Amino acid sequence: MPLIRISLRAGSDPAHRTALVEGLYAALRQTFVVPEGDLFAVVHEHETANFHYGPDYLGIHRGDGLVIIQITCNAPRTTAQKRALYAAITRNLGREPGVRPADVFINLVEVAPENWSFGDGLMQYGPPDS
Repeated sequence: MPLIRISLRAGSDPAHRTALVEGLYAALRQTFVVPEGDLFAVVHEHETANFHYGPDYLGIHRGDGLVIIQITCNAPRTTAQKRALYAAITRNLGREPGVRPADVFINLVEVAPENWSFGDGLMQYGPPDS
């Protein structure tokens, strides 16, 4: 936990994509106390015809550098932790690889711990069998 999905327009270089993952992981470690080595992330690049967004929704002026981030994690997290996570991600991605704050879109999906299997067909975080 967590599972990170990053979507952006096609054409970025590998260093850019790596910096996105590293910035997100550092923010999760800092704010959600994610353990070392708990990194599961996928980066999806989309052609322009397959990447749509509201450029001015809520008065935030997004551009073609938009990065859409979806993080699935265990529930519950406090509102303060979520705010800290959003700020840390935006700060980290602004530093490296240089994403504008308006171009950082984050969606957090919280699930029950028993909704994970990290391998071997086991429910690592679930309640014990009765």
